[in-house]
Amino acid sequence: MPLAPAGGGFRVVDPAAASAGRATGPAAVLKGRGTAWAIAHRFEKDGREAIDDGWGALDQVADEEQLAPDTTVIEEHSRRILSTNDSPDISFDVAINPYRGCEHGCIYCFARPTHSYLNMSPGLDFETRILAKVNAAGRLREALSKPGYEPSCINIGSATDGYQPIERRLGITRSVIEVLAETRHGFAIVTKSSGVERDLDLVGEMGRAGLAAVYMSVTSLDSQLSRIMEPRAAAPHRRLRTIETLARAGVHVGVSASPMIPFINEPELERILAAARDAGASSAFTTVVRLPWEVNPLFQQWLETHFPDRAARVMARVRDMRGGKDYDATFGTRMRGTGTWARMLRDRFNLAVARLGFNRERISMDMTQFVRPDPPARAVAPAGDRQGSLF
Repeated sequence: MPLAPAGGGFRVVDPAAASAGRATGPAAVLKGRGTAWAIAHRFEKDGREAIDDGWGALDQVADEEQLAPDTTVIEEHSRRILSTNDSPDISFDVAINPYRGCEHGCIYCFARPTHSYLNMSPGLDFETRILAKVNAAGRLREALSKPGYEPSCINIGSATDGYQPIERRLGITRSVIEVLAETRHGFAIVTKSSGVERDLDLVGEMGRAGLAAVYMSVTSLDSQLSRIMEPRAAAPHRRLRTIETLARAGVHVGVSASPMIPFINEPELERILAAARDAGASSAFTTVVRLPWEVNPLFQQWLETHFPDRAARVMARVRDMRGGKDYDATFGTRMRGTGTWARMLRDRFNLAVARLGFNRERISMDMTQFVRPDPPARAVAPAGDRQGSLF
């Protein structure tokens, strides 16, 4: 069953079509995408709609909208929508990801390897073959209605962005927020999209009630750098304007200056924090780049393509933070790194947030407002189809 008419830069298929072939060939620069490489994954057996995202999409059709491969949306009917974690590195315990894969095409995205579980490439497939959890709102209502459910802040978009371009048409993230607003359940959103402004009627009211917070990811103030790092995310100045809009509406807004990549966006750390604070952000956090599994070769190929003059220096510094390795997944250090450079970066961040007056405390949600929904009605078979009683 299609989600929406074909067009607008993406097409919709059912899961039976998900095994269609993918593009192959030498890695190259592909406008509008983070990578052109349909990298093989470790489990392999052998147009967007116009929107004011800060890039002038409302004024003219950008070149990449004509040249980039269409996005394919694959329906997914999830058995459950809430995911939990016990990582000491993460400030939330429960998350919802309305989509698998992300059109934003951020080359550094740690979630890319999850596409290999679907027998798809963590490279080009990750940003062009998106699984949409079409029953997310219904599954959420089921979970919240269970008698034993205890509310705690739900993070929306912990792995892939809930406001990536296809959300403009599909509205899955909005349907999830509608359930949370109806049940007065606290939530936080992590995004690098101005699309969250569409749902200000819900997010604003919940924010003023102490039940919603938004964390805007701002990785650079340089539009040219942002365009090659995160080709389909909102422009930097547009994200700052979204911070201002949300803050004026009474929503707590934080800034995620993440990830910091040595010699690429790392020199901007203090400027990013200052710009976000001026726009209305009241808290901040940062992490360092991490390169799990297939992200590592994708990222290094991207460096060689766009920054050949400093690619070796970047990777040398990354290894300095990882005990000589390209990546170390150890809890407690995977988000921060180790060694002198990682410590200096933390010191710079701490000095900047102290100077700017950012709040360092975790935002507390008022979960006492939670109203448990009624369980979803079960389908009843027609009278003629019911089995008669034996007694």
